[in-house]
Amino acid sequence: MTDIRTGDWADRYAPPALRPYIRLARLDRPIGTWLLLFPGWWAIALAAAGWPDWRLLALFGIGAMAMRGAGCTLNDIVDRDFDGRVERTRTRPIPSGAVTVRQAWAFMALELAVGAAVLFSLDRLAILLGLLVLLLIATYPFMKRVTYWPQFFLGLNFNWGALMGWAAVRGEIAAPALLLYIGGICWTLGYDTIYAHQDKEDDVLIGVKSAALALGPRTRVWLFIFYGAAVALWAAAGAAAGMSGVYWLGLAAVALQLLWQAAQVDTDDAVDCLAKFRSNRWTGWFLLLGIIAARAA
Repeated sequence: MTDIRTGDWADRYAPPALRPYIRLARLDRPIGTWLLLFPGWWAIALAAAGWPDWRLLALFGIGAMAMRGAGCTLNDIVDRDFDGRVERTRTRPIPSGAVTVRQAWAFMALELAVGAAVLFSLDRLAILLGLLVLLLIATYPFMKRVTYWPQFFLGLNFNWGALMGWAAVRGEIAAPALLLYIGGICWTLGYDTIYAHQDKEDDVLIGVKSAALALGPRTRVWLFIFYGAAVALWAAAGAAAGMSGVYWLGLAAVALQLLWQAAQVDTDDAVDCLAKFRSNRWTGWFLLLGIIAARAA
């Protein structure tokens, strides 16, 4: 199974010269952008006194697309030799030869420039936080070489928007933002462990590590633990922010969705793992709509 799909919108509508860069930035697979974006949107909505600021929501959307693309480009540059030896990734732009390493570096510079334009339109604390996360982004691609828990480091990266979103609205970091952030890390530990089960056989052969390999047949139990911790921490975030009853309905929907994932995922079926991983967009929407409805009530 390859993660480069054929016959999709990129093949149908994009000029041939742009298609490898669309694949490199994962614009053809937006689930990663959603997972990066939701913590920031949650925090913006939670920090708002009423309806969230549409300008901030839009800026974070653009920033998430640019920075997810930059992170994927860096990851593909660093992992180009590994990717060429894994069935799912060997047709990606760099190992397939569609994009050279030099072209990938230039493209990443463009993506970072877009991200910087968004970042420097925010306030001082949010800018500082955005600069600090670059250290996490730069080190993440190497984590699978040194630890069985690269999913934890992905969580540190992907949920940083919870801190930035709150700071962009309030100009400070407060308990609800920290609880959202830590809960998001637990969420990422769950969904990215599911994702990692797609590659576990190849990972053993090429010598890289993942939580899927560390947990093995205990994965389901740990999914319940990770997701249970996420829901508990998001409940604490809502309580700390003084959220009303509508928020708890949204969180209940989140809990049911995560419960379904943990109970039903077949970790030996790559297709099912990918489907369960992608279903986390519903987790993001349920929590976001619960927050907005509660704040707007």
